[in-house]
Amino acid sequence: MGLVQKLFGTHSEHELKRIYPIADKVESYREAMGALSDDELKGKTQEFKERLKKGETLDDILPEAYAVVREAGKRVLGMEHYRVQIIGGIVLHQGRIAEMRTGEGKTLVSTLPAYLNALTEQGVLVVTVNDYLAKRDAEWMGQIHQFLGLSVGIVLHDLKDDERRAAYACDITYVTNNELGFDYLRDNMAIYKEQLVLRDLKYCIIDEVDSVLIDEARTPLIISGQSGKSTKLYELCDVLARQLERGEYKGEMTKMQALMQEDMEEDGDFIVNEKDKVVNLTEQGIHKVEKFFHIDNYADPENLEIQHNVTLALRAHNLMFRDKDYVVKDDEVLIVDEFTGRIMPGRRFSDGLHQAIEAKEHVKVKRESKTLATITFQNFFNKFEKKAGMTGTALTEEKEFREIYNMDVVEIPTNKPVLRKDLNDVVYKTKKAKFEAVVDSVIESHEKGQPVLVGTITIDTSELISEMLKKKGIKHNVLNAKYHELEAEIVSQAGKHGAVTIATNMAGRGTDIKLDDDAKAAGGLKIIGTERHESRRIDNHLKD
Repeated sequence: MGLVQKLFGTHSEHELKRIYPIADKVESYREAMGALSDDELKGKTQEFKERLKKGETLDDILPEAYAVVREAGKRVLGMEHYRVQIIGGIVLHQGRIAEMRTGEGKTLVSTLPAYLNALTEQGVLVVTVNDYLAKRDAEWMGQIHQFLGLSVGIVLHDLKDDERRAAYACDITYVTNNELGFDYLRDNMAIYKEQLVLRDLKYCIIDEVDSVLIDEARTPLIISGQSGKSTKLYELCDVLARQLERGEYKGEMTKMQALMQEDMEEDGDFIVNEKDKVVNLTEQGIHKVEKFFHIDNYADPENLEIQHNVTLALRAHNLMFRDKDYVVKDDEVLIVDEFTGRIMPGRRFSDGLHQAIEAKEHVKVKRESKTLATITFQNFFNKFEKKAGMTGTALTEEKEFREIYNMDVVEIPTNKPVLRKDLNDVVYKTKKAKFEAVVDSVIESHEKGQPVLVGTITIDTSELISEMLKKKGIKHNVLNAKYHELEAEIVSQAGKHGAVTIATNMAGRGTDIKLDDDAKAAGGLKIIGTERHESRRIDNHLKD
């Protein structure tokens, strides 16, 4: 914390002072709502709608409406909103970002602004990062809304247009950012009004908002159609790539040589620059390509397509790695999101790279596609009249949120003091020594019944540690992009006494681990991070 913040307080502290009186007013309705019968409580929804039609604003009815939701949560789910959750709900209604620590009940918080804004009958979208969370939250938290007379819809990957239209027509709709974005694109391609599935973009609450609006902000959503271009060249270039030998520069290039753009002596058929993700053919490699394709001059403009495809094939073999950048499942190459560790269904690498990887992995090479419609998440979510977000890690990116989305971040206090202990990093001379230390630490905790979560960046690392634990006879679960469909089950078991879970960073996104009493007694959940991400915020997902 800087000197100025110490003297004058943080932005969050100033904003919370303004919000506390509103929270106090919500609290003041506790007894009155508790005294109502179920029917009287349900009747409040219609009363609020009529008051809005008579000229009251959402801000006017917020204290009473939030008190109604809190009482409904208590009766339906046995979950009563804490004061800090009410504060979080106020922040979300104001179109801001609520930073709340894991375990503070963000899912329950969202029921407050979702209910309030649904009273306008213009629809509220609760946006999650995957189908599992959309379905879980709709079926779980949706009980509160349904008790109060509101309709709840879920949009999942395999729904037909009529089902999507019905889901979006509900008062509150749970949907992933991907499904929502693609539905918007499809609506923009529709010829007739009857084909539209979405309503106007009024208000959305984005769970894991930093993942959607920062990590994936510039990711283009693309609807494409197949071109008539043959896939034969990809297969030929793959055959060639397997015959070419990787080389390297001889000696080190001096700064002067680099400035003068002098050529360095090189061996092999191609050189890989892993830092810049570039592959370049050597002179020797160019001759081999010319011989392979029976062409006189590789650099001739008429050979541009061959140049492009050879480079793609070499990139696929030397810069794109199975079980890290992508997985192969059911004869299909599926992209792995580098930030979440999740599979990205329907996404393909652009400019022919996906086809080159398909050829490399000997799966059916699909024809290149031409773009019919595209939009980035950044541009899409800026189309909403009002948007809000929640996450455990947003303050590090507050500048971007303000500049790009005109949203500030308010840090919500925890309900109880944080018990987590953060330890310093430990550095080892070799990877082997590091992973052996990880396994030893897991065994030590496992023997006393303490649940352990081991966090990795890549699928490869998660499976390496898994193999090491198998050899030691330690029963465990693996959560990575290969097994994402088992996520709910694996996560539900991770907090049990003696459980050992190995997870890529997908586990840090929207998934709660609940501890049983024996696990708490054994010291609570032990988290071991095996490597650092480029982004400090992504590291925080695991521990938060």
